[in-house]
Amino acid sequence: MDTVIDPRHLSESGLVVLDIAAADEPTATALMEGLQQLWATSGLTPIRRTPGQPGVRARVYADISRTSFREGERGTTENR
Repeated sequence: MDTVIDPRHLSESGLVVLDIAAADEPTATALMEGLQQLWATSGLTPIRRTPGQPGVRARVYADISRTSFREGERGTTENR
């Protein structure tokens, strides 16, 4: 996984970059799906294994100032 974070991904308040480490792919996927329910995210991103390192890794980009539309709820997305 690239360790360099592009400044565009942190250019304003509310933007975050989350590096995920999980025991396995289903766990990482479940976390990314859960994050999508809370905030506007980059969605399900590629999951990588690094030889010699335990578990799997992924990186998610999110805007925590924007909440996700949840089924059955009115959207609370803040428009910029």
